[in-house]
Amino acid sequence: MIDPAEIPAGARLYLRPEQLVDSPVGRDGEVARIAGGLVWCAAYELIAVEDGRRVVQASLPVSRLPGMIANLPPAQAERLRELAHRISAPRAPMTLGERVLRFEQPQVMGILNVTPDSFSDGGKHQGDPGAIARAGFDLGVAGAAVVDIGGESTRPGAATVWEGDEIARVVPVIAAMTPGGTPISIDTRKAAVMEAALAAGAHMVNDVAALLWDDRAAGVVARAGCPVVLMHSPDPAKGPHGDEGYRDVLIEVFDWLEARIEAVVAAGIDRAKILIDPGIGFGKSLADNLALLNGLGLLHGLGVPIVLGASRKRMIGALSHEAPVDERLGGSLALALHGAQQGAQILRVHDVAETAQALRVWRGLRDAALSAVR
Repeated sequence: MIDPAEIPAGARLYLRPEQLVDSPVGRDGEVARIAGGLVWCAAYELIAVEDGRRVVQASLPVSRLPGMIANLPPAQAERLRELAHRISAPRAPMTLGERVLRFEQPQVMGILNVTPDSFSDGGKHQGDPGAIARAGFDLGVAGAAVVDIGGESTRPGAATVWEGDEIARVVPVIAAMTPGGTPISIDTRKAAVMEAALAAGAHMVNDVAALLWDDRAAGVVARAGCPVVLMHSPDPAKGPHGDEGYRDVLIEVFDWLEARIEAVVAAGIDRAKILIDPGIGFGKSLADNLALLNGLGLLHGLGVPIVLGASRKRMIGALSHEAPVDERLGGSLALALHGAQQGAQILRVHDVAETAQALRVWRGLRDAALSAVR
């Protein structure tokens, strides 16, 4: 066990769940549940950062955490206590129209792009709002708990869409889908589009700019009282794909999201309605993306649901002989299941039916582990 004396007094502390287990049966006091979900951990990776550098990185058994806390200075002790609480605390359910989104197990968010130029399915859903709405309804039937509708591509190099055009693309589809009862998320960074979409029946805002692109965005979300996804990118005010480079991408993304959560709470948004997205593929190299995915559990220390959007991303091609976008299903499912195993609450995907099936099998394995006699 690490000696508390080895941790510099001014270091900032982090906890990442590790040594994941399928069941807590027979392990009272030895494991901690992650976010009230279907995964437990037997240890934490304790990380201490000073001057932007990891000065301590060691495994800490769950059973030893109270002793560590008792021997740290008050500020660091309180930090670890809060992180451990956030990691374990169940995520509050969110009401989306007539339905309630619960986070005891991973949920699927289906992508419905109403754009001519999105990287994966640009041009597939255009023209007839009714037909597009039926495609969205089909996503719900296939297993999507939420359908995420976007009218502006966020692929690298995509042109900014005038808000009027974006509204014209998404609002008729939302209005046509609303009677079906499927929860709808509006994928936009523009306040005017948020307002129009919410008025048409959308229930959630998913902003790649974390409410930083448009000065009015935070106010719109606060007044609506709706859930909001805050996604990380290097410089949201300039666009989602700036690349400033990272010294420690996992720690920097955590710190950025933690600060962003506090800022939007100060702007009047209920913390219980905030979700976060690490922004896989947005202003990040392959190595950065892999570091974020492998360290995803650290983000549970933010205490809010995690949205993981890695479906059909370029990193899959980079890891599989440059497979084109329409041949990345296997990689997308691998990343979705990795997210589920790490405790991510929402998986944002293009291939809804396949992902929902994979999750049903994954949940069946968990159920079997929980019911096993030890």
